[in-house]
Amino acid sequence: MGVRLVVVDDHRLLAEALAAALQLRGHRVLAVGTPTGVAADLVVNRRPEACLLGVSRPEEPGAFDVVRRIRRERPEVAVVVMGSVDHLGGVAAAFAAGAAGYVRQDERIEVVERALGRVRAGEAAVAPELLRAAFEQLLRPTVESDDEAQQLLRLLTRREAEVLARIAEGQDTQEIAEGMRIAPSTARTHVQRVLVKLGARTRLEAAAVAARTGLLERVGRVPR
Repeated sequence: MGVRLVVVDDHRLLAEALAAALQLRGHRVLAVGTPTGVAADLVVNRRPEACLLGVSRPEEPGAFDVVRRIRRERPEVAVVVMGSVDHLGGVAAAFAAGAAGYVRQDERIEVVERALGRVRAGEAAVAPELLRAAFEQLLRPTVESDDEAQQLLRLLTRREAEVLARIAEGQDTQEIAEGMRIAPSTARTHVQRVLVKLGARTRLEAAAVAARTGLLERVGRVPR
């Protein structure tokens, strides 16, 4: 079943080309927009399942304000960012703003399509190596407060804390299950509890919260 989405990019021709390619693959494009600042209005008015957002300069301050607005006004809509990976701070900023996925701006349409399907299913859509590098960037800013990290840590059981650490390393549900020697269904339950306790909608957002507050440092490394 195709994804209902809006496609927005700073370059109109690129947005239209992406929309046309996705429509040919059976997806329903509700709207095409330029520049990226119109994305939130389109999402609010059209109510898609996902938003494909092309960002030409992800490293600039405020580049993902539109993602924050979408997260605030339509939290059920998953945003996949298409952008440069030259500046990992920009990639990290997209996750921290609430993006559910990130793909290279020159990625093949098949990869973009898979990303849209994954975020609609509530999963993260990002290459594991890019995720790890981006969260290293997230860990660099000054930690806001040890008290906040401690409060969050008290909410998690020992197993949930390990699940969070594995999420931050980019592991999917099957990898978490195998690493912890538990059933995939049990791993999914742990993941959902972590999201609920951290007030996060996606795994990326949970890891971003943990990194921002310093919680990941408290959790420690994943057992090998």
